Amino acid sequence: MDAIKRPFSPATFLLASSIFATGLTGLVLEYIQATIATYVLGNSIEQYSLVIGMMLFMMGVAASAQKMFTDSHLIEKFILIEILLALIGGFSPLAVYWAFGATAHFLPVQYFFILSLGFLIGLEIPVVLRINEAYSRKLSLNIESVFFADYLGALAGALLWVFVLLRYLPLTESSFLLAGVNLSIAVATYAYFRRFKAVRRQRIIFGFIVMAAAALVWGYANNRVWNFQLEQRLYDDPIVFQETTVYQHLVMTRNATRDEYRFFINGNLQFSSLDERRYHELLVHPALSAGAHNRVLILGGGDGLALREVLKYEDVREVTLIDLDVGMTRFAAKNPVMVGLNAKSLVDARVVVIDSGAVRPGIVTPVFMEGAKTEPETGMARTTTVATVNVMNIDADTYLSAARGYYDVVIIDLPDPSSIELAKLYSREFYEKVRKVLSETGIMVVQATAPFLAKESFLCIGRTLRSAGWHVTPYHESIPSFGDWGWYICSNARLSKSFHLRRLNRPALAVATTYYSPAVFARAMVFGKGELETEHGAINTRFQPVLLDLYLRASWQYE
Repeated sequence: MDAIKRPFSPATFLLASSIFATGLTGLVLEYIQATIATYVLGNSIEQYSLVIGMMLFMMGVAASAQKMFTDSHLIEKFILIEILLALIGGFSPLAVYWAFGATAHFLPVQYFFILSLGFLIGLEIPVVLRINEAYSRKLSLNIESVFFADYLGALAGALLWVFVLLRYLPLTESSFLLAGVNLSIAVATYAYFRRFKAVRRQRIIFGFIVMAAAALVWGYANNRVWNFQLEQRLYDDPIVFQETTVYQHLVMTRNATRDEYRFFINGNLQFSSLDERRYHELLVHPALSAGAHNRVLILGGGDGLALREVLKYEDVREVTLIDLDVGMTRFAAKNPVMVGLNAKSLVDARVVVIDSGAVRPGIVTPVFMEGAKTEPETGMARTTTVATVNVMNIDADTYLSAARGYYDVVIIDLPDPSSIELAKLYSREFYEKVRKVLSETGIMVVQATAPFLAKESFLCIGRTLRSAGWHVTPYHESIPSFGDWGWYICSNARLSKSFHLRRLNRPALAVATTYYSPAVFARAMVFGKGELETEHGAINTRFQPVLLDLYLRASWQYE
């Protein structure tokens, strides 16, 4: 490599800038692979740990392997590394999606791309250090310029990922944009060093650049169409809505023959329009018909379906709904299908987005309902105030830590504990916080997974509730789209057990329902012999989330 050392070399600046950009793209490519693994396999902590661990390992392997490179043609080798990174990084999300939907070998395909990206990222710094030896006056300055640029790029990548790419772009589109950065590095390196004849095989390298650019432009132009087509393979019915929010991936499908809509979060079924009333009526009415319900707190339930049932009670005066994802509540409030299903329960709510840990009261908006009576002067249906509804997009645990006042009913309608973030919302500490915001004679209901297919998870939730100071009564019902599903209805353990059981047997139901009745609830509290027995005795806590392992490894074995 013909080069002259200079007091200040543009080559050093170019190489440092390249390392800044590769540090940025390399970290975000890791995040993309980990996010895809989370969407497909669940358990974000495990997937991020494995992906980053494997990539770091391969970076170490690459650092060792680079010693086999001779000093000749190092710049050409660096350009080829960037071209390969651009192509593999750009197309890998689409390839992984394809493998998951079309083959039984998803994991080998995923690991191939994770390991390949880690190896190529690991080659970048050693190769640039060796190139920059010719342009840097001292080894210490060489190391400083390269490593500082790499770490600064990693910080920029993390900020770009969290605040821009994850919020506004599909993963497949982000990957092609990052691939464009890698290819731009290759182009800039080629354009600068060819003037000094440091790129010997100029036509060959230029041809590779042109072919890679054409492939990436083609991929970027078609990525959304391909993404939709590949995702459609994962569902039985046509997709009518899909969105990736900051926190999760939302999909709705429609079966025209049955006129059925199904809603999925990260690939997991949340409800079917044909039987969701069974679930939500069993979730809400046992608690609201058991006693006072002037103030109601709903944790989760961003689809507005539980809220629909709560608003049937004319003496409910205030409802607070806490759901972390503003994308979820926005979808439920604006999507025509969801508005029809939840009876516009979120349309008139004031949505308060809370980004910090502080909980401050928002402006609440009355929700009105047309009654059967008419105004004598106009003959029009009389509207009466049903309740004020306040929707806050904030973590449920954070809300409970800062909430003031007492609720008569708390409804916990959270997704299953399939990740460490969700498992903490089924912990003893979380249920103790709920007890502090519930009135002395208040009542709480918790969705608790499947008593048969996830028996150990269901029973662990019950044990955890008892350990947090609750009287607990389990109940279950068959939901055709889910199978046998379970809940716990709970009272403060300071009350007598007899009082808790007595108020669950109240026969009156003051509102209209499609499926639920007191007789249905009485039957739902009956379990078969041995169904509530287990040898396990562990309690789920924040720092020992045993429920996560039970849910992921000891559940769903009979599906």
